[in-house]
Amino acid sequence: MPKPRVIYWFRTDLRLHDSPALAAALDLSPEVLYPIWTFDPHYVYRARVGPNRFQFLLDCQNNLSENLTKLNKKQKLFLVREAPQTVLPKLWKKWRITHLVFEKDVDGYARQRDEEVMKKAKEAGVEVVTRTGRTLYDPDELVKANGGHPTMSMGQVQKAGEKLTIPRPIPAPKTLPDPGDTSLSDVDASPPPSDPDFNASHRDQDDKTYTALAGPDGTFSVPTLEELGMKPATTPHRGGEDRALASLKSTTDNETYTATFAKPNTAPTDFNPPGTTVLSPHMHFGSLSVRKFYWDAVDIVESYKKKHSDATSPPTSLTGQLLFRDMYFGAQAALGSKFAQTISNPTVRFVPWHLPSKISPSTHLITGAYEVDSPQAETWYKRWKFGRTGFPFIDAIMRQLRQEGWIHHLARHSVACFLTRGGCYVDWERGAEVFEEWLIDHETACNSGNWQWLSCTAFFAQFYRCYSPVAFGQKWDKDGSYIRRYVPELAKFDRKYIYEPWRAPIPDQKKWGCLIQGDGGAEAGTLESEQGHEAGVYPKPMLDFPSRRETCIQGLKKAYSVGLRGADRRVLDGTWRELFEDGAEGPTEGIEGPMGAMIEEDDGSGALHGEEDGDGNGNGDGGGGGEKSESPKKGGKRKASQGKIDGHVTKGRKK
Repeated sequence: MPKPRVIYWFRTDLRLHDSPALAAALDLSPEVLYPIWTFDPHYVYRARVGPNRFQFLLDCQNNLSENLTKLNKKQKLFLVREAPQTVLPKLWKKWRITHLVFEKDVDGYARQRDEEVMKKAKEAGVEVVTRTGRTLYDPDELVKANGGHPTMSMGQVQKAGEKLTIPRPIPAPKTLPDPGDTSLSDVDASPPPSDPDFNASHRDQDDKTYTALAGPDGTFSVPTLEELGMKPATTPHRGGEDRALASLKSTTDNETYTATFAKPNTAPTDFNPPGTTVLSPHMHFGSLSVRKFYWDAVDIVESYKKKHSDATSPPTSLTGQLLFRDMYFGAQAALGSKFAQTISNPTVRFVPWHLPSKISPSTHLITGAYEVDSPQAETWYKRWKFGRTGFPFIDAIMRQLRQEGWIHHLARHSVACFLTRGGCYVDWERGAEVFEEWLIDHETACNSGNWQWLSCTAFFAQFYRCYSPVAFGQKWDKDGSYIRRYVPELAKFDRKYIYEPWRAPIPDQKKWGCLIQGDGGAEAGTLESEQGHEAGVYPKPMLDFPSRRETCIQGLKKAYSVGLRGADRRVLDGTWRELFEDGAEGPTEGIEGPMGAMIEEDDGSGALHGEEDGDGNGNGDGGGGGEKSESPKKGGKRKASQGKIDGHVTKGRKK
């Protein structure tokens, strides 16, 4: 019987250590092994990915290719530039493939893609082998152990986990078979359409990603950012299995840190070095095995506990953070693509936020576009995104995110609360899109879940507890070193005013080289430009936090009392409007209307808001083919003032 001819399809598992799927491929004792990566146009054009995350991916691909070559000089990562749904059948035929092996993925798009590939494999007589390796538990098995329900709490994960096991990591292979003939000379390419391109604003040159199946030189090389048409990356964080393992070792070599780690006690303002491990992007791309991380930590904690009594445990411990990750993956596995949105999601509370997503009437899925029901909310959203809110702590976080692609989890909490229920009352899906674009560790499951948590629409319900844009940062960094690093306009301000620079006397502002005035470039349209704001000027606060916090609390209180979820009939048919006063915050006018909080029916085209006049990321200022609309109240029923900014972190319930 002929020996198997195997394609190993790398995806979010860019490593050799602890790879159950790669081990399964090698267990077939193949005659030839093709380790490939298909450059899926979905992630190049349809997912929001900035240069920093692309650079991290390219780092991981290059390092993996180098490590494959170390095991066999004839081996490398063969990077094929076409959609897997179309190119894999071509490779099966050309290379006479008998088996396709890959690591299981439960992301909404990935599951749909893999089902299509497996169907085509069956038709072609190619056997498919999959293994779980991206998470501690198989997400589908976790859901089964949870009674078939999404995992919506740490308690559910821990209880379901008692019925399952977390396997110990396995070693990396020591040898690899040769690849076979890799010629693609007579294989026709199918270049994908690039429109719409959610990442157009990040490209400053021609996109050459799909000029040839095996790359411009025919060697299956990993592309450069320039080939992708991307602007240079600005992140200091770099990818690759070698770096991941070295970073993990650096963490676990510190036994006390590893055993006593408590996430809530780490500082969001620490930046050199950061307050946490920064291993999350490595787990996203699979350059680090989550199981290795887990068991290395468990073994250290068990050893530490023999001598000490202060070891931490889930949910605050290092292993607890990994279990939270599995919680979100379990919820996503149960719900599919609708987990990443409110509409049709039975677990998410419906809130009529400003800037609601446009929904496809045929699929009930978000299209990437959104409605501008309030020009003021749109301005607040843009100022938030580009770090021009006039609140230095919020702006420092958003600028660090944009520049470096990573921010501490409590920093994520602060800016998410501010955008949604703690100030702007903007749809959490808008914030999730920005994080998707800029985070190097973006996971659809974790990003969507965290935004639902912080907006108090799922996982967490204490909406009356708000992060102060002033006091919360001061708790960790009274001198304001973090602000001075990322908001350099304020570097010379006295610590007394660093969190509230608008309080500084004008003579002092002049002495310290920065006047507090203006709107940060909102009216001039220069928010996005790093150099677009006026030199020596920092904006006034864009809203009055105490009054806006109260407005948001009352809005959430009403939404909670109404008690609708995203999959409820009244949300889907638009009659939820009957249950809200016309003057309530958000697009609440009338007694019926389109699905969700939309103002106008979506045409199902999926066109981006602001596509014609904006930045190409669904976040433009322009009309986008008539999609920009305003509610009757013109978004101005509560005008923001520049009053005193409250320093309280939480607000008690009203009696």
